[in-house]
Amino acid sequence: DRFRVLSEKDPTQLPWDDLGCDAVLESTGLFRTREDAAQHLTAGTDKVVISAPAKSEVDATVVLGVNDDTLTGEEEIVSNASCTTNCLAPLVQVLDDAFGVESGLMTTVHAYTSSQNLVDGPGTKDLRRARAAAESIIPTTTGAAKAVGSVLPHLDGKLDGMAMRVPTPAGSITDLTAQVGQDVSVDDVHNAFRDAASGNLDGILEYSEVPLVSRDIVHNPHSCIYDVDSTAVQGRQVKVVGWYDNEWGYANRSVELVREIA
Repeated sequence: DRFRVLSEKDPTQLPWDDLGCDAVLESTGLFRTREDAAQHLTAGTDKVVISAPAKSEVDATVVLGVNDDTLTGEEEIVSNASCTTNCLAPLVQVLDDAFGVESGLMTTVHAYTSSQNLVDGPGTKDLRRARAAAESIIPTTTGAAKAVGSVLPHLDGKLDGMAMRVPTPAGSITDLTAQVGQDVSVDDVHNAFRDAASGNLDGILEYSEVPLVSRDIVHNPHSCIYDVDSTAVQGRQVKVVGWYDNEWGYANRSVELVREIA
């Protein structure tokens, strides 16, 4: 197969109409508002998937396996959320479906990204992200927990969290501690995740009994790899951990979402 390679700063000038383009995956990072992403519609495509959290109201924010069943087919511009939200939302959904989530706090230990400096440099809005990414553990913000409220509206405002950017090029992990509606055991939690991984979240959630480290999950296509050995319970407090390849896993979901809406 041959693929055309295009270079155009103005999305309205792209030949989507001539190419019979059904959907565009907007991954430049530059066109994340509805107004900006809609330039692809002007150019002739029918649908746009923003491969990042949208910076304004769009038709839907989607996490596959969690809320894609709410899509009507009428949506023109949708967001695939973030890689971290795609990992966190299945963790939250499984706990909520099984036990009822009342509140939660999460930390993502995240590989460094292009939003950081490779060496100490001029400050940005976040001075910590201006520090050398490959040499430091960098506490910073994440909107992933609050974004879960966009895909699970009944939990809006009940989750929060932060990120730790670490010196790994790929492979990340989300640590969620949730208050649930009843006392549970570790086995109860394991059973809930095992059932979900082989059921409604098949292909999205992996149930792993392997003692994983970050290198092990690079190129794993799942949104979330539930780490059995890291689960802890104290009454109604539950700690669960999910690995994710913040690049490859998210890329798989992006392609699948394009296919679903096109």
